[in-house]
Amino acid sequence: MTADVQAGAPAIPAATPTAAVATAGRPRRAPWRILWWLIFLAGVAYFTLPLVGTLAFSLRAIPPLSAYTDILTDQQFFTSLGYSFVVGLLTIVISISLMVPTAFWVRLRMPRARPAVEYITLLPFVVPPIVLVFALISTYSHPPLPFTHTDIGSTALLVCGYVVLSFPYMYRAVDVGLRSMDIRALTEASQSLGANWFTILTQVILPNLRVALLSGAFLTLAIVIGEFTMANYLARPAFAPYLSLLGSNEPYQQSAVALVSFGLTWVAMGFITILGRGSRSKIAVTGAR
Repeated sequence: MTADVQAGAPAIPAATPTAAVATAGRPRRAPWRILWWLIFLAGVAYFTLPLVGTLAFSLRAIPPLSAYTDILTDQQFFTSLGYSFVVGLLTIVISISLMVPTAFWVRLRMPRARPAVEYITLLPFVVPPIVLVFALISTYSHPPLPFTHTDIGSTALLVCGYVVLSFPYMYRAVDVGLRSMDIRALTEASQSLGANWFTILTQVILPNLRVALLSGAFLTLAIVIGEFTMANYLARPAFAPYLSLLGSNEPYQQSAVALVSFGLTWVAMGFITILGRGSRSKIAVTGAR
């Protein structure tokens, strides 16, 4: 015992390097936490302030809730919104039916074709919807395929146009989902058990793509509900033309319709999520951990 330590005095443990590093690192985390909180609050304000402003404007009608009572009693509101939801669901089903086999086959057997497929799926970003809709009308407005002469034909053209617009979002959602699994091992294991290609896609690949398909479905539904150009030329009952026509005559009702449709869209997305995640079964092949 040294002379500096008095008899009976408690020993003071020496600070370890780990404790010193932890103590020195605590003050540095505080500015980053403040920065991330500021970014989070800015994002919340960016999304909520327009909704609050729209709500305040809709309540300026006299009486304040008359805008909401008017649209809830307007049959055209439910007709146009229901029509757009049906078109959106058809678009999602067709887009999934096209993108899942394509992305699966490209990743499994044709990896060299992936740049070409990605280029094709990006074309809707280059070709404006007004060009696409006029091409559809000029092609299918006369024999032998006069689709524009009937409501069912116009709806079919509208769904096909929306499927094209959903290519960039649905393909990338499916491709990311396929990248997270070992599809080669899943395919070989399924084939060794006697499964055909349809069984592999529907019972092996699709259960593993549920989250990715939900992401693509959300984006596709949002596009269909809010798209105006194609719906204005091909289908009058669609929701976006109805909202535009309402805004030119009844601005307060237009704000109320925007808020109500926003809420109904999120409710529909919630139902899609519940239906998509109703089954908990999932087939996966993973390595050792």
